[in-house]
Amino acid sequence: MNSTVKMWLGKSREELDAIYRNAEPGNIPEGDTRGTAILAGSVFAKIVAFLAGVFAWQGKIFDLFSSDRQAGVLVNKITPFSLTFIVAKVYRDKSWLDGKDTIVIDYSKTSFFARVIRDEIREVEPGVYLGKVWWGKKRILDFALTQAVH
Repeated sequence: MNSTVKMWLGKSREELDAIYRNAEPGNIPEGDTRGTAILAGSVFAKIVAFLAGVFAWQGKIFDLFSSDRQAGVLVNKITPFSLTFIVAKVYRDKSWLDGKDTIVIDYSKTSFFARVIRDEIREVEPGVYLGKVWWGKKRILDFALTQAVH
């Protein structure tokens, strides 16, 4: 696990929000990313991250198709076998957290099961993204994505 992501596992939601607010959207990730669920402010954050990574969600695979590389689709890697399910559209828009530019992962028109979910990510350091998960307009979780090194 990336050292920055390890550090985030010990942060409160407010601390993670401050990191997110101070970050730029950065580049939309390309290809395979490793995901880490972050249960902010919990003494169980490391255990939850480990169990989620083994049994539930391992990350996302991005496919940018616009000529300017500013939009695309992704699939999530889920189950212990990293099967690819749950498609989303990826584009730039305003964050629901602070109204500034962000990278949106939108399931509303691509997934029956996740249509009420919206993720937002910003690149905190090269290839390392901090994300927010929204259920409707309610924030439910933080997460990290780490871009695979080419």
